[in-house]
Amino acid sequence: MQNISSYSNNDADYNDDFDFSAEAEAENCINLTVPTDLAGQRLDAALAKLLPDYSRSRLSAWIKDGAVLLGGERALPKERLIGGEKLEVRIQPSHETQAFQPEPMPLDIVFEDDSVMVLNKPAGLVVHPAAGNWSGTLLNGLLAHCPALAALPRAGIVHRLDKDTSGLMVVAKTPAAQNSLVQQLQARSVKRIYRAVADGIVPFDGKIDTLIGRDPHNRLKMAVVEFGGKRAITHVKVLERYQSHSYIECALETGRTHQIRVHLREANHPLAADPVYGNPRHPASEAVKEAVRQLARQALHAYRLSFTHPASGQIVQFEAPLPEDIHHLLSILRWECGMDSPLSHSQPPAEPEGEDDWNDDDYDVETIYVRD
Repeated sequence: MQNISSYSNNDADYNDDFDFSAEAEAENCINLTVPTDLAGQRLDAALAKLLPDYSRSRLSAWIKDGAVLLGGERALPKERLIGGEKLEVRIQPSHETQAFQPEPMPLDIVFEDDSVMVLNKPAGLVVHPAAGNWSGTLLNGLLAHCPALAALPRAGIVHRLDKDTSGLMVVAKTPAAQNSLVQQLQARSVKRIYRAVADGIVPFDGKIDTLIGRDPHNRLKMAVVEFGGKRAITHVKVLERYQSHSYIECALETGRTHQIRVHLREANHPLAADPVYGNPRHPASEAVKEAVRQLARQALHAYRLSFTHPASGQIVQFEAPLPEDIHHLLSILRWECGMDSPLSHSQPPAEPEGEDDWNDDDYDVETIYVRD
């Protein structure tokens, strides 16, 4: 239990010797004596100055829940202070604290050693706890599979996939591995190839190069913006074209939130079945429309992942075959076009790929979507 009786007059220095977010939550209670220069202030405003490591909304919730006592009695948010009062703040565990708990769940682990783990995430699984999803996430499953990950930031997670995007992710198992992977991501040396089904006939291979930021009309979405966003680069290759859709491959050069989904929408070829950025009225046959409805999530799969192994220094590469739902949609699209050759879960026949496929020198970075 901590006993704090004074604070600095400089807001930035309040209780500088204490880490309330760590120590106090462990000890569960803080005792405070209200300084005289806070006389006349409301309790909620005074607490925000005394405990700057906690948000105002969190402190207000504690007061309303009766977790703050003033002179041994339940305090009220608007109560005015005179100085010298004794406050007792009972720390309530945050959602974030409660969220980092192990939860056993099946994990499709493609590769694992002492340094890294590569897994194939199914659609519908949230990667990291956040508002509305404080449990049942990939992070919870990772902690159950490997408890030592609790010692790493974000349990070793270094990049994310959207909830309804399936496919490959790499997770670090040691601090050194996490540092190496983060540096590789920052240097854009981690290669991430996605397979997707897009609306319409994508006419040619090319690159989408824009700024992406928050949608000014809807803060819950991302959008291509003219100013204030972060540069985002996606290379697009067409694998097959059908009557109403295209099977494409997308290589990420950057890793912005919803990058592929936003870029394909910007190119007027949004992902099939994308509930946020897609076009639910995209014209197609009834058979295709039904297959898209059955998909019930954006047709996007992280198919290939390569990086430099943090321990061996060797470049390693992994592939995850298309999940059954996207495979089914492609089968319907191929059948409708009279394509009789069987469709593998990885891809239909396509031109050989090499390291030069996504060479920046082959594209005009000034253009959003260009022909090779």
